Amino acid sequence: MTQMEQIGAFLEEHRLAMLELWKELVNMESYVGEPENVEKVLWRLKEEFEKESFSCRIQDVGGGWAGTLVGIWGEENGGKPILFSGHLDTVFPKGSWGENPFRIEGDKAFGPGALDMKGGAVISLYAIKALKHLGYQESPIKIIFSGNEEKGHQGSTGAEVFLQEGKNCLFAFNMETGLMDGCLCVGRKGHLGCRVTVEGVESHAGNDFESGRSAIEEAAHKVLAIQALTDLEEGTTVNVGVIQGGTVPNAVAGSCQMDVDIRVLQEVGRQRVKAAIPQIVEHCQVEGTRGHVVFEKDAPIYETDEKVEKFYSYVCRAAEQEGFPVPGRKVLGGFSDAAYISLAGTPVICSFGVQGEWNHTKREYASVPSLAQRARLICAVVLHQKEF
Repeated sequence: MTQMEQIGAFLEEHRLAMLELWKELVNMESYVGEPENVEKVLWRLKEEFEKESFSCRIQDVGGGWAGTLVGIWGEENGGKPILFSGHLDTVFPKGSWGENPFRIEGDKAFGPGALDMKGGAVISLYAIKALKHLGYQESPIKIIFSGNEEKGHQGSTGAEVFLQEGKNCLFAFNMETGLMDGCLCVGRKGHLGCRVTVEGVESHAGNDFESGRSAIEEAAHKVLAIQALTDLEEGTTVNVGVIQGGTVPNAVAGSCQMDVDIRVLQEVGRQRVKAAIPQIVEHCQVEGTRGHVVFEKDAPIYETDEKVEKFYSYVCRAAEQEGFPVPGRKVLGGFSDAAYISLAGTPVICSFGVQGEWNHTKREYASVPSLAQRARLICAVVLHQKEF
């Protein structure tokens, strides 16, 4: 048998074990806002990697958030490690899907995090198991799995862990959601978020209308001006996604606030928008109102640089040589920790995880066959590493 035939046989032999671990991790619900539950999943996965002789720790990131699982195997092999990365938190509060939410219908798996991204964690573990089954010893293998990615590492040192631990690796598989068309992600937009608050003067809309200064009216001017900062050619989108203001219909609104989502493909777009929004907020058209802005998120761009291009070309060659479909490529709008790994200087490709659709919704599902398919592709890439 060839090496890839042995890999395929190993994964088929362990197909049920892969599914059982997937089911267990999903049923261990791990909403990012419930760090004690996320920690349980981190410790459970730590246990599995330690069975494979990984030296692991769960690094505290502060802020009351769940930590980050970091581990390494085979340091004696020498050379730069190969990195598997991702996260184990989800966006669904415990109980959102009922008891024991994991289920399989046909070729689809459902449940909180089945797709985003506990399937990717299972693929990582079993790709490594399969490589070790062959006696792989070419490079060390490293893992980083975050417990608070879904909040963008706000209020924690989670990003710093990726920047530090992601250094000096040969290449990295970021095990985020795989795309159903088979494409891999070679770039992601940076993410900015801000909250705009407008203060006016509250009054009775019937008896004392003229004394009021409507915060909602002023916010309407600002919404239009902020949304107009979108520049699709530049790759910048600006969306006022949530707006709240006023108390009752017969009162002139004394306050209003809105949450703004900004995605940027180029640094010039980030700087342009960050400079423009405070100017829009400070300039009020309704006399007697005033505005204030706080930027709450500022995630970096995952750039499609020369290192990413080289790694992507190598992945395509390895896939072609082993008879796998050659994956296409996409640049996506959603953030991932691939950005920090890239900033650390390591070539990284994202969306190597289980394939599926509808992240962050109750429609979220993962393709069951892709669990083994992605593990095989990853093994092929690693086994061809001398050609990188």
